Amino acid sequence: MNQPVRTRPESSRQSLNEAYDTALLDLDGVVYAGGEAIDHAVESLVTARDAGMRLAYVTNNALRTPEAVAEHLTRLGMPATPDDVITSAQAVARLISEQLPKGARVLVIGGEGLRVALRERGLTPVDSADDDPAAVAQGYGGPDMPWARLMEAGYAVARGVPWFASNLDLTIPSGRGIAPGNGAAVEVVRIVAGTSPQAAGKPLPPMHRETILRTGARRPLVVGDRLDTDIEGAYAGGVDSLLVLTGVTTPAQLLAAEPGHRPAYVDRDLRGLLTPQPEVAHDGESGGFRCGGWAARVENGALVLEGGGEEPLDGLRALCAAAWSEAGDGVSGADAGKALARLGL
Repeated sequence: MNQPVRTRPESSRQSLNEAYDTALLDLDGVVYAGGEAIDHAVESLVTARDAGMRLAYVTNNALRTPEAVAEHLTRLGMPATPDDVITSAQAVARLISEQLPKGARVLVIGGEGLRVALRERGLTPVDSADDDPAAVAQGYGGPDMPWARLMEAGYAVARGVPWFASNLDLTIPSGRGIAPGNGAAVEVVRIVAGTSPQAAGKPLPPMHRETILRTGARRPLVVGDRLDTDIEGAYAGGVDSLLVLTGVTTPAQLLAAEPGHRPAYVDRDLRGLLTPQPEVAHDGESGGFRCGGWAARVENGALVLEGGGEEPLDGLRALCAAAWSEAGDGVSGADAGKALARLGL
């Protein structure tokens, strides 16, 4: 069930690792970037875990197995085991297994992570549309996946074989820039087949369900850097989220977020797990909002920021409240340029 429309960031007197039992962590842009740990990530996650918070690493990337992801994280110094990793391959494999009998053949368009996840669910991976598959499972296959694999998917789906996709992300970050993601490859097959797959990854419900089933979380906190996958997925699942500004989302995009993309909390990086979150209070006199030493309001179509303080993020939180409150269930069109320039974010 969707949450009510959020008009300001939430506050928390407890640190977030005390207020929530499990952190559902996105990887790229949150934990690491370009394969290397993001500043403060390792020490923050180790501290949160040692204080009793469970860490779950949740990724839409279906290429790598949980063992491979956990090995990478461990090499970076993160506390991780394969059981701590949840992938969209696992989510789509469960979705398929609920609709097909055990042992059913599934045409795999993707990498080893998808094959392993299908076998875990008692399904039989095959490689050709001529192998009489009962379904097609498509996931990110890496930069070396041959075009012939997409042709096999097209042949099978055009014949009416049920089609499933691990996720629909059109792009993915890489060390050289933005690259085509699994969603782009799905579009290629869609052009051939004229239909759409059932999808499992963030922000869709199957991924959230897979994460909760595997972690047993009772009060989870989604931690991500993307509004349209991490935060939207939390909103759809009815749980709180923390947006960290170490990835793709800019402060300007955050201020213009639609209701389903508004996080409960905003922080600079994963150190935000270890601290209380300040109150964002309505200012009855100005009609705006205050956080720390900052005050923000919308005036003549622009966001106005006054005051000052040691923490620029408090100013951003106040601006979020002013923008989201003014927009309601829509999208704020208030000019934020001058206000954000003052914060230097």
